[in-house]
Amino acid sequence: MDDEKDNLPIEGEIINKAPQTHSKIVEDRTVEDVMEDSFLRYSMSVIIDRALPDVRDGLKPVHRRILFSMEKNGWRPGTKYTKSARITGDVMGKYHPHGDSAIYDSMVRLAQDWTMRYMLVDGQGNFGSMDGDPAAAARYTEARMARIGSELLVDLDKDTVDFRDNYDGEEREPSVLPAKLPNLLLNGQIGIAVGMATNIPPHNLGELVDASVYMIDNPETATVEDLLKFVKGPDFPTGGIVYGGAGMHQAYQTGRGGIMVRAVANIEETKKGRHQIIVTEMPYGVNKATLIERIADLVKEKKITTISDLRDESARGVVRLVIELKKDAYPKKVLNQLYKMTSLQTSLHYNMLALIDGIQPRILGLYDILNEYIKHRHIVIRRRTQFELGKAKDRAHILEGLKIALDHIDAVIKTIRESQSSDEAQEALIKKFKLTVIQAKAILAMQLRSLVGLERQKIEDELEELRKLIAKLEAILADEKEVAKIVKAELLEMKEKYADERRTKIIDHELGKFSDEELIPEEDAVILLTTENYIKRTLMSEYRKQHRGGKGKRGMTTKEEDVIDQLIPTSTHDWLLFFTNKGRVFRLKAYEVPAASLVAKGVAAVNLLQMQPEEKITSIIKIDKNEKDEGYLFMATVKGTVKKTSLKDYANIRTSGLITIKLDEGDELRWIKRSTGEDDVIISTSAGQAVRFAEKDARPMGRAARGVRGVRLRPGDSVVGMDLADEDKPLLVVSQNGYGKLTKTSNFPSHKRGGVGIKSAVVTAKTGTIVSVRSIDPNASEVLIISNKGQTIRVGLADIPTLGRTTQGVRIMRLGDDDGVASLGIIDQPEESEEEQESKED
Repeated sequence: MDDEKDNLPIEGEIINKAPQTHSKIVEDRTVEDVMEDSFLRYSMSVIIDRALPDVRDGLKPVHRRILFSMEKNGWRPGTKYTKSARITGDVMGKYHPHGDSAIYDSMVRLAQDWTMRYMLVDGQGNFGSMDGDPAAAARYTEARMARIGSELLVDLDKDTVDFRDNYDGEEREPSVLPAKLPNLLLNGQIGIAVGMATNIPPHNLGELVDASVYMIDNPETATVEDLLKFVKGPDFPTGGIVYGGAGMHQAYQTGRGGIMVRAVANIEETKKGRHQIIVTEMPYGVNKATLIERIADLVKEKKITTISDLRDESARGVVRLVIELKKDAYPKKVLNQLYKMTSLQTSLHYNMLALIDGIQPRILGLYDILNEYIKHRHIVIRRRTQFELGKAKDRAHILEGLKIALDHIDAVIKTIRESQSSDEAQEALIKKFKLTVIQAKAILAMQLRSLVGLERQKIEDELEELRKLIAKLEAILADEKEVAKIVKAELLEMKEKYADERRTKIIDHELGKFSDEELIPEEDAVILLTTENYIKRTLMSEYRKQHRGGKGKRGMTTKEEDVIDQLIPTSTHDWLLFFTNKGRVFRLKAYEVPAASLVAKGVAAVNLLQMQPEEKITSIIKIDKNEKDEGYLFMATVKGTVKKTSLKDYANIRTSGLITIKLDEGDELRWIKRSTGEDDVIISTSAGQAVRFAEKDARPMGRAARGVRGVRLRPGDSVVGMDLADEDKPLLVVSQNGYGKLTKTSNFPSHKRGGVGIKSAVVTAKTGTIVSVRSIDPNASEVLIISNKGQTIRVGLADIPTLGRTTQGVRIMRLGDDDGVASLGIIDQPEESEEEQESKED
């Protein structure tokens, strides 16, 4: 036993001595050498025979073998579906000596319309879903070749490509397919080899054909930039939005680059006034079920708190993911959160690696891929033409022999009769009529009916046609331009048969390197703010359409006691300054205000701006996007303080807001107007006093300043309105008990700032205090008045008399006991309908 132990090898020792009986079949090698050699051979096998596509037909070996098997067995378009298990078995047994599941999974991918931009296999049965559901077992599903898949094999039987032995040498298989379409870019490919990988997105057929035709027409001058005029970018079967920019251009130049892909999501308003996000197109390769789980997790983890419900309403071939939002949610903000935290937005990295001539892996740009494909098609066309030329010459050769025989039919018959055997007759014919062996055999095989005159004419006509065909085929082979014309014509034929509309929208910007504004169309809009501080944005076109011909609660919420307080015409790209009663200011682009229909309530301002408790918007100022920061903002508080601040001080406002005026305790900022620095200002009080003074009396101050006295208030008095004086706009004065009047602005002479002012109305116990004084635009038609108890009335401004300053006005609203006017809203003159205009003309 000890002797045996002594003979055991020491750990790490290389055994160089082998038994004499096996010395001729054992090779002494180190493990390192064996591993290096074996791994290299394994790597080459994976790269060439498994993972990477051929640039010429865009197929990996397994895909090529599946299609070839279908072609060879007659499982073509229009034929009966065949069990997938049978197809898989045929491919595995004859061409692809790997697992049946790998073959079946590859075939399933070729039949999935959310994976393949143009399906190569037509499947019947359960072939999986976008939710990641697996396909049914191969014994349950059936398949056949799709029509576009068959185009990759056209002319395969005309010696257009090389064939090679299969793995066991008993079958022959094509090394590449003729491919009438640039399938590598058409359907893309994903593959992981050893030390390298490929990731090529799918593209639009029509665009690829147009780019290929351009290259054929301009072989010397075509560039990638030229091709990108046709190929806009990837075109995914699932649609979506691609943000390209420099990354996409780099990918098409060099073969490497990156893009961002977003889902298509629309914000819609429900009948109840809430919002929902509807996802109708998914980023390529995203598992919908996994996405839904991720959104649910975000809600559960309280990372997104404004989603109330999540439903998948998708049907076969239609994606519809509904994300219900809570009542006061800001839809755009939620959507941006989803883009940031879920696969509704994904990145895709190009790595366009493919095999050149089936053996050399290389990173290729757009030009390189199309150039290699066009070169392949040139070879296919030349080989097909050569094949057809050979067939035509062979047939013509036979027909020439038959013609000779028919021209000397009696001599031919005599020669055959005198011969003792067919071989002797063949030799005699060859010797006597100078025929070839092939011609002699054809004559001997000729039937007697060929002697009929009509048959003779057919032979002569066929021979004539063949001679023309031979001349045509030889002309093609002699001129490369003729070959290019055929390649071009066949590509255009494919476009005519299979091209469809682009599904993916391309935005030529890199995400994050451009503003939201560049993605949002500039449109005329209207911002509506209600007395209850709900805000919304509507399109001006919709507003006009709704306002034509007739009166009513246009643009109002369904809540009776809440009416429009401010209406600001603007553009979606303009800035809006929001001033609050607490003396703070916020800034948003108009498009950031959620869009809603005219009858919708809108969103609570507190959900749009970072406002404090009891803080509310009191004024909105529009700043044109192209406007210089010139002029001033003139503001007034309830306690009579006024301030003028340069508009330049509001150029940069953080999302948390800025102080615009320092308020005394109990005071509120209520009125802000844009001014030129040369305007007059009118301030009105609840006691019926009004002071008009020149704006120049208030010097410009910084944002954080307190301001100066605008009007001297008596005890118990407060400011109820501030406007810029405009001689063309009368003042509407409304008192607490429902009395009102219009007074010309010219009735208020200018005085020094800070005085008690002059009478704007007579205030008595019957009228109550003044609650509102507003400058009225000439286009205004009605005033809508709301009482403290929710009573509303609409009064035509034409029915309100124009009276002097020292009058109390007339009753314009009857109120019950313990009730009073709370607020009012001005309604613009509605546009006339076409019917009203026609009636006036009549």
